[in-house]
Amino acid sequence: MSAFALRAASWYLPTRSVAVGELPELAALTPAQRETCLALGIDRVPADDGLDAVGLAVRAARQALAEAGLSPDDLDALIVIDSRAPEAFAVSEATRTQALLGAERALAFSVGGLGCTSIVPGLLAARGLLYADPDVRHVLVTHGSKPATPHRYRHPVTVYGDCGQALVVARDGPVRILDVLAETSGAYWDLFRVDFRDRPYERWREECTDLPRYSFNLAMETRGRMRGLYRRILDRNGRQPSDIRYHITQNMSAGSFRFQADALGITIDDACPGNLRRYGHLGPNDVLLNLYSALARDGTAEAAEAVVFNASPSASWSAMLVASGVRPASRSHFL
Repeated sequence: MSAFALRAASWYLPTRSVAVGELPELAALTPAQRETCLALGIDRVPADDGLDAVGLAVRAARQALAEAGLSPDDLDALIVIDSRAPEAFAVSEATRTQALLGAERALAFSVGGLGCTSIVPGLLAARGLLYADPDVRHVLVTHGSKPATPHRYRHPVTVYGDCGQALVVARDGPVRILDVLAETSGAYWDLFRVDFRDRPYERWREECTDLPRYSFNLAMETRGRMRGLYRRILDRNGRQPSDIRYHITQNMSAGSFRFQADALGITIDDACPGNLRRYGHLGPNDVLLNLYSALARDGTAEAAEAVVFNASPSASWSAMLVASGVRPASRSHFL
């Protein structure tokens, strides 16, 4: 596995937000559904109806380029992680992002299809470009996360917030991705769906097609898959659980943190529930936001490693081994 790095990472979170208890869709829920929503561990979510997914991503991209000291002309490639619901069919969100950024020299394309874990194909594609072409130095990976429907609550899972993410991927940088593992299954491809062809947008709803299958079958498979990924990524990199300072996961619910901690025998870093309360679920943007929040909180230059977990009811699962800080006997500097 060839390591690669994040030279810069940035998130755009709208200043506007809505309290979960004030979501308009709660009025149409049953008492049990409403109780489930309010028990997720989410207080508020950022929400700006004036920005679409591309607009969110572009704002994060401008911040990330400024942080890296780069101009749009410095980009060799732009990878856009597909939005959950594009503004129009038969258009290219990738080249629209390219045009708005002014990154005309970059090769632009999109990846996705794995829901929350779509960050993984984005990073793998960036790594592939870097190591396949010596002329490629900087790849920008972006995503704008917005709910696919007018409703932000996905019963019984989570509440969506709005967020843009941008990652400047290079061969060297302050945060190094040492290894990536991912698995997929076709058994749950339509477990959650939005039927839209015969109805106006106002009537779009994201629905679970089989709640028992989600809450039991997928949960049990996720437990086994995540245990296997954790064991594999440690073993093939010569690590022990005690070597890992940060265990990071996505923001779905307080219950999902307890589930993963119990399944893996780990402690989920406090940055995760903190961001869950403030922002809700941010799609593929959750996990690295949580990692960078933990690193910013500790503010240490010591070498530290993290395992970053992600899962999607698509279904897909991933684990990344990430290093930050100054490695012993090395002149390279990391965050």
